This record gives sequence, C-alpha cells and structure tokens, in this order.
Amino acid sequence: MSTDPGDAPARDGAPGVDVDDAIRTLLLLMPRIVGRAKRLGVPPELRGFTLAPRHLSLLAYLVFDGPMPVNELAARLEVAPATVSLMVGDLARQGILERSPDASDRRKAIVGIAAAQEPAIRAWLGRSAGAWRKALEPLTPAERAVFTGTLAAYEAALGEE
Repeated sequence: MSTDPGDAPARDGAPGVDVDDAIRTLLLLMPRIVGRAKRLGVPPELRGFTLAPRHLSLLAYLVFDGPMPVNELAARLEVAPATVSLMVGDLARQGILERSPDASDRRKAIVGIAAAQEPAIRAWLGRSAGAWRKALEPLTPAERAVFTGTLAAYEAALGEE
C-alpha cells in the first residue's frame, strides 16, 4: 500500500490517493474538525438559551436564506413539518425566532431570527461558513459536488446497520 498520495492513479488518470490512505487521513482529520467546531463555542450572548445541535441547521438556513415558511424549512432539513414546528415553537418561546404572517397567505407563518439575536447568531455561524467558503471556493463546481456527495454518502453509511 502506498504512502505517497501521488502514487495511486485517480479515475481520470491523474495522481490520486488510494482508498486506505484517504481513510487514514480522514480518520485523523474528522476528530480534529469536530474538536475545532466545538471550540468555536456558543457566543456569550446565546449561552443562556437552550440550543441543541439540531437547531444549528435550522438557524443556518435562516441566516443564509432569510425568513421562510415552516414547510420550506422542513423540506430543506429533510424532516417532517411537525418536527420543524416543534423546534420553531421552542426557539420562539426563548426569543431566538419570530413568526410573522405570510403576506400572500395569512394562514401561514414566516419564520425568521429575532432581530435581537441575529447579530450573535450570524457571527457564530458565520465563522464556520467562512471556513467552508475558504475550503470550497478553489474547487470547481464538479469537485464541490463530489465533495458534498461524498460527505452525504459517509453520513448515510454511518446510519446503516
């Protein structure tokens, strides 16, 4: 087995990394990535709130894409609308999120980050987004698709029995 990443041919004939070497590298990197992400910590302004990991994706969508209806959040998060409604209710009671009526359909609510919490949430999630941007911008769109597809496949494989 090679230890020189340039020894293994990639699919397109260019030098690459063999699977075992790539796994070794990722087994080393993943705990470091998780550790660094955890060290980012919750900003002091948000420490009094009850925030769980499941809230981060919801907040990230609202930070980057703006306010949206519960059904759209549910579709993006790939969970049931009832699940998102419960999370929104919890975060709204804490003053993190706000609901406002949809101008086009008063029966729907638009969910957004409360103005008082938005700067702290943007700064908190922005550090991670900035790191992803720095890592992903040099890649071609096809390379980004392979990378994100690989992470999705890894996550799915972890869920298999």
